[in-house]
Amino acid sequence: MILVTGADGYVGWPLMLKLSKTYPNERIVGVDHFGRRKWVEEIGSVSAIPIASMEKRLESARKHGMNNLSFVKEDLTNYEKVCQILQTFRPRVILHTAAQPAAPYSHVHAPLANFTQENNNRMCRNLLWAIRELGMEEDTHLVETTTTGVYGAPNFPIPEGYIEVKTDQGMDLLPYPGLATSWYHMSKMHDINNLSLASRLWELTVTDVRTAIVFGTGTKETRLDPDLATRFDFDFYFGVVANRFCAQALAGHPITLYGKGEQRKPMISLEDAVRSLVKAVELPRHKTMKVYNQMTVLASPKELAEAIQKATGNQGIQTEVTHLPNPRKENETHQMEMKNEGFLQDLLPDGASLPLQDEMEEMIRDLKPYQSVFVHYRDRFMQVE
Repeated sequence: MILVTGADGYVGWPLMLKLSKTYPNERIVGVDHFGRRKWVEEIGSVSAIPIASMEKRLESARKHGMNNLSFVKEDLTNYEKVCQILQTFRPRVILHTAAQPAAPYSHVHAPLANFTQENNNRMCRNLLWAIRELGMEEDTHLVETTTTGVYGAPNFPIPEGYIEVKTDQGMDLLPYPGLATSWYHMSKMHDINNLSLASRLWELTVTDVRTAIVFGTGTKETRLDPDLATRFDFDFYFGVVANRFCAQALAGHPITLYGKGEQRKPMISLEDAVRSLVKAVELPRHKTMKVYNQMTVLASPKELAEAIQKATGNQGIQTEVTHLPNPRKENETHQMEMKNEGFLQDLLPDGASLPLQDEMEEMIRDLKPYQSVFVHYRDRFMQVE
């Protein structure tokens, strides 16, 4: 049995579907409390691609032969409920994708900064302790999606989780220090420390998949039926840069770059992110903590803007690119290097599904029917004062 947390989310729902197709004879159970739907509504935005209720989603999945899906509505910050879920299902693998995932949302004010860290860190601790107290250490593999944002922007190639430290006394392999630049990213740094501690204390098999910026409109499975679609956020708070740029272009709004926009960032398509998480299910029990940098491409916001400008041009839509003063403290020309050999070898051996330009072309084609939504909510592209 496989458990997916955050099963109603942008990544979690497509993951449920792909797991169902990959493991048709195994029960796939999702858990969520629909927080993402509420948070986006509270900031005055919507998913551009309409998303069905969980009941309709599961009904549609069954029509397409995915009969092994179940769902539990629950808040994983409640430790007793977490214990009940794990005791009931005894999962061999837990894919923990649940989180408040938006850095801008975590910076609105102190209560949301507190909420982000308390919510994310409590869920992780609850899962770790429930595994321990239910005696599931030997049988359960915990996979969590953290973030490449914990690395910051160093001026050397970023390793996959660990860094060699050499002194006159010798050499040691140490966890990469947390240099996160947001309250959200720091919440994931806290998770990483707790995952590492639990693995060392209890010999838990833990896989930390450090997820890059995920972009895209769907996967092979979500495109089978409109009721299987995953959400698509494009607002300032929850819309990642590629998704927001596509929305701006289709709304006739200039693509807005902060500063020069030349800093390279790690990215991965939704299809490849989900494919690699499904592959993580096959990893053997290793009783340690392994780290993978889940990324396929390093690209700058400027490069993304130019790719989207070309894609919209191919659809007969002329798009302007403008530069705004950068509200962030960052090196606007930083050329990040990130190692991902382990990720490509173990979790994405077939490589990326499509080149970046092709991905942008696909996104623009998929999103064109929703131009009116982007126009209506164009005030959500920028931060609300």
